[in-house]
Amino acid sequence: MTKVVAIDGPAGAGKSTLAQAVAEHLGLERLDTGAMYRAVAWNALDHGIDVRDTAAVGEMARCLRIEVGDRVTVDGKDVTGGIRTAAVDRAVSAVAANPEVRDTLVARQRQWVAERGAGVVEGRDIGTVVLPGADLKVYLTAGTGERARRRATERGDGRSVAEVETDLERRDRLDSSRAVSPLVMPEDVADDAVVIDSTGKSADVVLREVLACL
Repeated sequence: MTKVVAIDGPAGAGKSTLAQAVAEHLGLERLDTGAMYRAVAWNALDHGIDVRDTAAVGEMARCLRIEVGDRVTVDGKDVTGGIRTAAVDRAVSAVAANPEVRDTLVARQRQWVAERGAGVVEGRDIGTVVLPGADLKVYLTAGTGERARRRATERGDGRSVAEVETDLERRDRLDSSRAVSPLVMPEDVADDAVVIDSTGKSADVVLREVLACL
């Protein structure tokens, strides 16, 4: 029986939609690890902390109480909408590259799975770093243009598709080149990972491809 599913991939590839669908199909809980890093970035911005200040952000992350589910809260405050802004988009790569933050959040992510014994976990390094022993590893990708269109539609924050695409390309470069737990490219995923390109595919089609691997 599949108990732990890891879903990795770049921003806008459709990880959250897929993770939710897989979790519902298998009757498991879902953890969006990206929301955890976004929560740290949001809190740093909210408190005027430079996201590039490794020590300050690392200490802050250790002290934060972050809850991720249908809603995302930081120390009891609902930040579900706040973490999905352009400002957080620009700040989160620096936070995710912070080794102190990663140590803290990876430990919490592993604890989340250990406490439940199962789950669908999405992020950038779940199958490679956080849960290398996952029963099923999926790397979901899509063309940058399509990812930009999806993100622009989802956010509706006034940014053009071209602006969002520029931000995504920047995020991809930062996430794939960071020293700690970098986002891997499709050609570099683990041998036991299933690579799915969601370009031009509906969410139902992608879900069926994943379920066929169970």
